[in-house]
Amino acid sequence: MMKTLLVRGMLAGLIAGVLAFGFAYAFGEPSVNAAIGLEESGGGHTHSHDAAPASSPEEEELVPRDIQSTLGLLTGVVVYGVAIGGLLSLAFAFAQGRLGSLRPRLTALLLTAGAFTVVFLVPFLKYPANPPAVGQAGTIGSRTELYFGFVAVSLLVGIFATVFGRKLADRLGAWNGFLLAAAGYLVVIGVVAWLMPVVDEVPATFPASTLWSFRTASVGTQVTLWLGLGLAFGAFAEKALTRRTAVTAA
Repeated sequence: MMKTLLVRGMLAGLIAGVLAFGFAYAFGEPSVNAAIGLEESGGGHTHSHDAAPASSPEEEELVPRDIQSTLGLLTGVVVYGVAIGGLLSLAFAFAQGRLGSLRPRLTALLLTAGAFTVVFLVPFLKYPANPPAVGQAGTIGSRTELYFGFVAVSLLVGIFATVFGRKLADRLGAWNGFLLAAAGYLVVIGVVAWLMPVVDEVPATFPASTLWSFRTASVGTQVTLWLGLGLAFGAFAEKALTRRTAVTAA
């Protein structure tokens, strides 16, 4: 059954990745193109005296922009979707039956909602995505480390909160256990977010509308990906488990 769930999870991730690509291409690429135009004109970056000079507009790109925005974007989003689909299937195999008498569809949706929150939404609120032309070249490494470090902390705190909430549910009931676990997660992650450095490298001259469009498209792409994954995998998993139950009963 584990192999069956894993294959279905990866297939659901593939479907979700294609859906997310469609959203990102339709709603995200216009703001990316606008930001790249600002970068090429020299109107977007904040530069310090020791920052590396911007690349010349005439400099040949290693990968053409039209390939980046189509095949490159599709490949990246689909690979990401397949990967998290496989991880979701493993989490589902562990959680199914341990969250009460929930149907597989609902279990899958709860897992994806929780993962979306701790892996993307909370880290995004601390370190939101920025389009090209925002940020200094010399701080890319440190900004990346801060973001993924915060993702790791959020994920670990989320796992501990889930385990803690499950134990509380046995004593106080499912709803009270959930509320206390969620409150504990918010308190801990709030303290961590307060302690971690603030990163704000958006130039004063950068158009607010472009920044807003890019960030809302980033959120929309992730919502499409995770929602599509939860719905597709929930349907696949429920069908597989129902078939297994029928075979066992026969």
